[in-house]
Amino acid sequence: MTEDIDLETGLVLPPDGRQSQTALMIARGTRRLLSQMGLVSVTELSLASNRRADLVALGDDGTLWIVEIKSSVEDFRVDRKWPEYRDYCDHFFFAISDSVPQSLIPEDTGLILADSYGAAILRDAPEHKLAAARRKAMLVRLARATASRLHRLSDPDFKIDSF
Repeated sequence: MTEDIDLETGLVLPPDGRQSQTALMIARGTRRLLSQMGLVSVTELSLASNRRADLVALGDDGTLWIVEIKSSVEDFRVDRKWPEYRDYCDHFFFAISDSVPQSLIPEDTGLILADSYGAAILRDAPEHKLAAARRKAMLVRLARATASRLHRLSDPDFKIDSF
């Protein structure tokens, strides 16, 4: 598996082993796009529902996006949990590679086409604003997960709860 490099810090972030090479490629290109748009993102964020979002992005205005990565037709067909993610974001997108037919992706979701170098939004996601309490809970979850991951990078020998 390839390593992911945080371009801001130069730190090498090892993959966690759950994603295919195609999914890692889609995530990398999508995160580059999100960053160019002024959003910051984290991968594999556990939600209060015990589901795990592939990408969660945060805008400077507090807007939350969830991006579900689909690396193949079969990946999309076997996954029926994605509608639950809408309860945790203002905008919900699918990110795919050019090997996944765009017609497979539901019309009421956003659509991102990505490769390992970048991505493009092909269809904007409809907005469904989070309630204030859910937004606060998501922001706290995102902040804690990010701080925990940075701590593990700077002190890998210390055992810390996973987020």
